[in-house]
Amino acid sequence: MNISVFGLGYVGAVTCGCLAKQGHTVIGVDVSQIKVDLINGGHSPVVEPEIDELIKEAVVAGRLRAVTDALVAISETDISFISVGTPSQPNGNIELRYIRQVCIEIGQTLKKTSKPHLIVVRSTMLPGSMRGLVIPTLEEYSGRKAGRDFSICFNPEFLREGTSVYDFFNPPKTVVGSDDPRTVGKLREIYAGLPGPFFETSIEVSEMVKYADNSFHAVKITFANEIGLVCKSLGIDSHKVMDIFCEDRKLNISSYYLKPGFAYGGSCLPKDVNALLYHAKRMDLEVPLLQSLVASNQKQVESAIARITAMGKKRIGFLGFSFKAGTDDLRGSPVVQVIETLAGKGYAIALYDRNVQIARLVGANQSYVEQHIPHVAALMKNTPQEVVAASDIVVVGNSGDEFREIINGVPTDKLVLDLVRLDREWTTKGNYIGLAW
Repeated sequence: MNISVFGLGYVGAVTCGCLAKQGHTVIGVDVSQIKVDLINGGHSPVVEPEIDELIKEAVVAGRLRAVTDALVAISETDISFISVGTPSQPNGNIELRYIRQVCIEIGQTLKKTSKPHLIVVRSTMLPGSMRGLVIPTLEEYSGRKAGRDFSICFNPEFLREGTSVYDFFNPPKTVVGSDDPRTVGKLREIYAGLPGPFFETSIEVSEMVKYADNSFHAVKITFANEIGLVCKSLGIDSHKVMDIFCEDRKLNISSYYLKPGFAYGGSCLPKDVNALLYHAKRMDLEVPLLQSLVASNQKQVESAIARITAMGKKRIGFLGFSFKAGTDDLRGSPVVQVIETLAGKGYAIALYDRNVQIARLVGANQSYVEQHIPHVAALMKNTPQEVVAASDIVVVGNSGDEFREIINGVPTDKLVLDLVRLDREWTTKGNYIGLAW
């Protein structure tokens, strides 16, 4: 294909070299004459393993050259990648002036031609930037309509400095956000043969994926460092601890616990996090990430309470209130916190959880009920249908399988607040509210 790449920084230069390596004819575009001259001289404008050789090879083969003129690039190519920088402003917000400027240039150039063109945005931007800035700017300065007169999509990059050439050819995933399946098809052709799954999704999801990735990477680094501080204070080899930690692919290094839902609870997580925090405090250790867990978890509980109270209904039913489905353990259940708060505010509460049989509660669970929610027996119903009938708002408290059919039968005049995303299909119904989706 004939492809132009706007922006010759790390992402743009690597994209140029790697696309040319794949056999495409590539034109790099940048306002910097120095970068353009370096490319045309067979040199990379950035220091990165392997990229200098790839650029030299492509220039010698006639598959790569660079220009400062957008008109030349657009007129000689069918696809344009945008890879300009999106640095931080002093207040932490993202700086989009370079994106806007390149969109103005491309738009003005598209106005001078009638041929179809595909614009692929690779620059990292917050969700809403494509529809709020990129598409309107392109349409304004081109006088053409996105989706009709030109095509556009968002294609986040997952390149690490120091290994970006390897990452280009070995991506963990390829993500393309677009409203047009034909546009996605072009990207499938470009990335054909590369490993990793290919995700076709909405523009907004594709914009957000990179932020989810990088935020989690930051969390992992910070988590490992804080665990290291605690280990150091105990005279423990932190690398041995984390080596063993990383061997657990069922829970630790997996998708488990990584779906938005409700607060954590139970008899283990709250107790063990608190014990670790107590030790850190006793040793005068600053572990802000670990310290934030309790407060952030409590915010999830408060968010659920705020959602319920804002609905203006007084009869609240809960389907499932043990800390997770398949157990009768109420200790540390965040749903119980919600129930206690609402009951204390005078709400009429109805409860059902087949695993919580009052007559069978013994030991720690029995003690918990007696101390925290002694009136629970009076609130419980014999069937989930009774809860629905007695409620104006039905809260799905855990992912019990029997609740899937029940929520599908909830009358439309009653609201459903789902704390666990029990059923993806139900999210399209008008009386359904998801806690974080």
